[in-house]
Amino acid sequence: MRILKYIAVWGIAALTGCADNFLELPSKTALSTVIYFQTQSDFEQAINGAYTPLRGLYNGNEGAWAMGEMRSDNTTYKYNPNDRGTISGEYIKDFIEESSNSIPLNKYVADYGIISRVNHLLEPIDEVAFDETAKNNIRGQAYFLRALAYFDLVQYFGSVPLHLKPVKTLDETALPLSDVEEVYAQIISDARQAAALLPGKTGQEPGRATSGAAKMLLGNLYIVQKKWAEAEAILKEITGYSLLPDYSDIYDTNNKNHSESIFEVQYKEGTEGFAGWFFYTFLPQPVTAEEVSAITGIPEVARTIEGYNIPTPDIMAAYEPGDLRKDASVGMLAASGDSCPYIRKYCHPHAQSYNTNDNWPVYRYAETLLFLAEAANEQNKPSEALNYLNQVRNRAGLGNSLTEGQAAIREAILQERRVELAFENKRWLDLVRSNKAEEVMKAYGERVRANPAAYYFPQGFTVAPSAYTRIPYLFALPASEASLSPHF
Repeated sequence: MRILKYIAVWGIAALTGCADNFLELPSKTALSTVIYFQTQSDFEQAINGAYTPLRGLYNGNEGAWAMGEMRSDNTTYKYNPNDRGTISGEYIKDFIEESSNSIPLNKYVADYGIISRVNHLLEPIDEVAFDETAKNNIRGQAYFLRALAYFDLVQYFGSVPLHLKPVKTLDETALPLSDVEEVYAQIISDARQAAALLPGKTGQEPGRATSGAAKMLLGNLYIVQKKWAEAEAILKEITGYSLLPDYSDIYDTNNKNHSESIFEVQYKEGTEGFAGWFFYTFLPQPVTAEEVSAITGIPEVARTIEGYNIPTPDIMAAYEPGDLRKDASVGMLAASGDSCPYIRKYCHPHAQSYNTNDNWPVYRYAETLLFLAEAANEQNKPSEALNYLNQVRNRAGLGNSLTEGQAAIREAILQERRVELAFENKRWLDLVRSNKAEEVMKAYGERVRANPAAYYFPQGFTVAPSAYTRIPYLFALPASEASLSPHF
């Protein structure tokens, strides 16, 4: 709501510059949407701007990986008793809930930033004449981005305000919370419109939303709702994609937006402001310059705060012998002399420290196959489920699954998702929708307490007494937002 208030103030200032007297021209430096949106180029710039918050959401410490991956048993932090200034990630990991934590706030603000930009674009687009094909493409991208942002919000926060038009007054910034089913209904509506309006992968500029991405989002939502037949039907419509033969090629920066990629967040190294740096956030720290250079191959500086999103012993043990994904996903480095794992799948050549070219995968065709396996299994079609599952396993160098029975196949699919999609922000949400989060994370907490050194705590340190005592499935709405609204 805070970001919407800022936009409302901007809009009011712009609109009050418009007078009835035609001699009183509106200011060209305080633009309303009516003044700004006049050409196809204006809308193209606006849709580009609607993608921008995604880069922040997945970069640095903006919430996507901390809440989607580190919240789970896949990754953790390397406790640094000499640096206690960057501990918001610890609270996320250890279930020490604080509504003032900056990480959920960053996610909340980024998602509503996308929604606000989309709403300002969608309102005037039908009133401006330009090429209809281009207009449908822009409109489709906007609906997809709004659906993606609301899907993110509802999965992590539950009931949230449902803003579907631009905020133009301060009163409009504060809306009541919409229940989860109402938010889901809006996501379905937006995703369906996006799927109908957008071109397929071959007809779209690389990096932009496609009809396949919209259908994947819709299928994902149906999986969460346990609408198995609906999920299967829409997921089967996702065509024109294929698994890459080599798992490590998925993340190769020379191979972006490849045949397996359905949607990925775009980063570009250089001085234009589009670079990624999440790889450096994920380094075990403290670490010397020479130790970082040993894996990047370029001059580095020492890093002395606290490392986050570090693979746990649990995920290391989750890979079967011979699984080619393990070495492609996890590497080992020396961090101040201690051997420690790091996420290798995002480590690729780049010219300058803290300035990388790696994209972030949001949806891949491998996940389509695993969703199809899940939908088939839940409809008592085990042979179909295993066919989809085994396509993913075989690419990883593993033999066909010999699992039998619906419950056992369900567990096999969840396990396959864990290793196939490791470090792609899927694990926590999988634990939640399978209703395993409390069981898994309380057991994880017990292992940490029993052997803190194995989970990267120095001698004499362990988790806080309150850690892992309760496992909420949703995050609290940010306190700074709640304090501005009479509705929550």
